[in-house]
Amino acid sequence: MTGTGIRLHAPAPGWSIDADVVVVGSGVAGLTAALRCEAAGLRTVVVTKARLDDGSTRWAQGGIAAALGEGDTPGQHLDDTLVAGAGLCDEEAVRILVTEGPDAVRRLIATGARFDESADGGLALTREGGHHRRRIAHAGGDATGAEISRALVGAVRARGMRAIENALVLDLLTDADGRTAGVTLHVMGEGQHDGVGAVHAPAVVLATGGMGQVFSATTNPAVSTGDGVALALRAGAEVSDLEFVQFHPTVLFLGPDAEGQQPLVSEAVRGEGAHLVDADGVRFMRGQHELAELAPRDIVAKGITRRMRERGADHMFLDARHFGAEMWEHRFPTILAACRAHGIDPVTEPVPVAPAAHYASGGVRTDSHGRTTVPGLYACGEVACTGVHGANRLASNSLLEGLVYAERIAADIAAARAAGALPARVPHPVASPQRPAHPLLAPEARFTIQRIMTDGAGVLRSAASLARAADRLQRLHGEAREALADNGKTAEPGVDTWEATNLLCVARVLVAAAALREETRGCHWREDRPDRDDTNWRRHIAVTLNPDRTLAIRTTDTADFPPTARPQEQ
Repeated sequence: MTGTGIRLHAPAPGWSIDADVVVVGSGVAGLTAALRCEAAGLRTVVVTKARLDDGSTRWAQGGIAAALGEGDTPGQHLDDTLVAGAGLCDEEAVRILVTEGPDAVRRLIATGARFDESADGGLALTREGGHHRRRIAHAGGDATGAEISRALVGAVRARGMRAIENALVLDLLTDADGRTAGVTLHVMGEGQHDGVGAVHAPAVVLATGGMGQVFSATTNPAVSTGDGVALALRAGAEVSDLEFVQFHPTVLFLGPDAEGQQPLVSEAVRGEGAHLVDADGVRFMRGQHELAELAPRDIVAKGITRRMRERGADHMFLDARHFGAEMWEHRFPTILAACRAHGIDPVTEPVPVAPAAHYASGGVRTDSHGRTTVPGLYACGEVACTGVHGANRLASNSLLEGLVYAERIAADIAAARAAGALPARVPHPVASPQRPAHPLLAPEARFTIQRIMTDGAGVLRSAASLARAADRLQRLHGEAREALADNGKTAEPGVDTWEATNLLCVARVLVAAAALREETRGCHWREDRPDRDDTNWRRHIAVTLNPDRTLAIRTTDTADFPPTARPQEQ
């Protein structure tokens, strides 16, 4: 296994610390992995781009799915997940998720997370799109992510675990054999460590979240700039299924020119009986799917988009006036407050909604233990592609996936240490983080990339739109390379330029994969290829980065993931 040798242009590390494991990210996946590693006696350092409680997890409204209700079974949860995944789920990965999920949720409760209870003292469970049973546990009505984040951050702080906040991870460090040896990172502001430094560790867990900021309108926070996927690509890791970006059907519509993070109107609102209607009050999802408004997200997003095109409108409406004030205030207080902050009162009027980028089903390809194709590098949560989600994530499976696969990663690292396969120290000199420097984009390129991606690779895609997007992205890429080659100039290293460069990296891969997949499947909607093609495309698209920064693209033989390691590396 050899890496690309490509690294971001950055100053040399001015400080370093040692650890057994460095976990990058502080959402449900990252903090669960860190807590389990620490409990196994591994010196664990958490690195997070903002504060410990500022990750994507705290924005999760709906809940966490698991077969915890009477009459529900992991088998039924598996069936719903496979249907939503549109033929591309790795069935063994899903089986792991649904069978280990209930106990993982119980361990989360034991950690301190408090979920809403029913009148009889059991968990209050609700339904969301694609689920045939009530199996979604929630907290604070619609503040599940915030409660999970509170509990996990509290546990990390109670254990005195080392955490480096406000730190953007730059690149993976590798030893002379190509194994993981830690990360370089830049700490923003004043603190114990400032500027560029390094954490040396033989195991790195990527839990950096998504890449929603590659589009103009998204539910993702500003920190979701695809840093983990870009880092993994530069390190030589394989990424998969990046074309499958889920656009959440019901995001609060703030106007045609709104950009950045948009307020989410949780699927749980539809789960409790809200209706999707057009400006005339017509329920247009009836007849499009047996579950109507509770169909899987890709179907609802397409239904909304079709109706918008038919009516020449830029949004539809979610009508839940029949809930009444009391239900809104107690079941959905966060959404109610967000709507009212923007001048909309869902108690008395329908809520304007439109699809926006929400979740990346693809990411850094892993096996069932979270191992990537780079030895010692693990990934979990939204940054990873475990095979669980296939072509379209089932609602509320994301928090569960973060829990289950984070625990499996921690168990694998602990087992490797016990077997002597994980060195106590990095045994070889670390490759210089300075060779060769990746040219950086100017900060304003971020907005250019977002507009290119929204125009060419959004909810609706075609060969023509994707070709235009690829050409415009390549021009950005080429101009940065030429400036570096001709006069050694590149944008000044800094958070804004590193983020813009990472966004360009993931955007190029997403567009290349979307152009190659000549079919419509799950949340990948090709209007010029409207049919699903199982004969040719019931398989995954995997991408790596060549040393010359071109993309190497291949397809798998089946819908199952191949091993991440060669036989001699197992």
